[in-house]
Amino acid sequence: MESTQINEAQHKTISLRDLNPMDFLGVNDTNLKVLQQELPVEIFVRGNDITLTGPEQDIINAENVIAEMLAVLTRKKFLDKADVITIIKLSRVGTQSVGEPGLGSVILFTRSDVIKPRTPGQEAYFDAVKVSDMTFALGPAGTGKTYLAVAFAVSAFKNREVKKIILTRPAVESGERLGFLPGDLKEKIDPYLTPLYDALYDMLPADRVRQLLDQKAIEIVPLAYMRGRTLDNAFIILDEAQNTTPIQMKMFLTRMGVNSKVIVTGDLSQIDLPSREESGLVHSTRILKPVEGITFVHFTDADVVRHRLVRDIILAYDKETKRKI
Repeated sequence: MESTQINEAQHKTISLRDLNPMDFLGVNDTNLKVLQQELPVEIFVRGNDITLTGPEQDIINAENVIAEMLAVLTRKKFLDKADVITIIKLSRVGTQSVGEPGLGSVILFTRSDVIKPRTPGQEAYFDAVKVSDMTFALGPAGTGKTYLAVAFAVSAFKNREVKKIILTRPAVESGERLGFLPGDLKEKIDPYLTPLYDALYDMLPADRVRQLLDQKAIEIVPLAYMRGRTLDNAFIILDEAQNTTPIQMKMFLTRMGVNSKVIVTGDLSQIDLPSREESGLVHSTRILKPVEGITFVHFTDADVVRHRLVRDIILAYDKETKRKI
């Protein structure tokens, strides 16, 4: 980005250089309209030049917002209204510049925040998903395995890298079975899928989530519903994978189609299968490590990002388990 000073107190001209102005302005100038509505300066666009007019400090703030927009556009090759609104909100609360070096690991812009790795384990997770078509994320509760997986999927969908998001879980929790629960099939299944719904609603407007669910662009289904499918151009997440059997895990992993990515998350310390059944996650970590294109990421208690007590609770349980061995 090049800038030419016209009048330091009242004007600033910013050049888009070789960027396509349409990519910056958005469809029907949507991004420009957001800027004009939210920023206390006058904004004029002529060709590849953007001119800002207003009080000096307001011009500086607007220039910073535009610089962030250009940084995001350069990285993503795509800039939408939600990105612009998020950048403006973050600029108002003094959040670190999303365009600065070191923040290329931003996964997703939400309406009020940026989702990015915040621990060494999450950084390794980010790097793995970037380069691998299949990633296994293993570790204790509270490390962001599922939340970040959904963020990766939403980001890929928004950036048009995939056409569909598939989120699935085995319907086995804490020793319970579906047959013992009240209600019809949907009422039995939905409680197991709630964490996936929660993550989606945290990242996208509620009406957009409902629309994408209705269009089947996002599917949240129990693992049994995956049998017989081949999923091309999709981002596929298997959550709570420690509660699969080896047969179920093989069935899931072989659903992967052309131009798809898979993330498998699980916690080997919370297996709810009957003791006589081997976990499909344990089995897969043993036999798939030599397979090229699959990456295993291991989180530790140091990566816990929930309340500080969660980390202490995990350490206490680990200590007790080791004492009994």
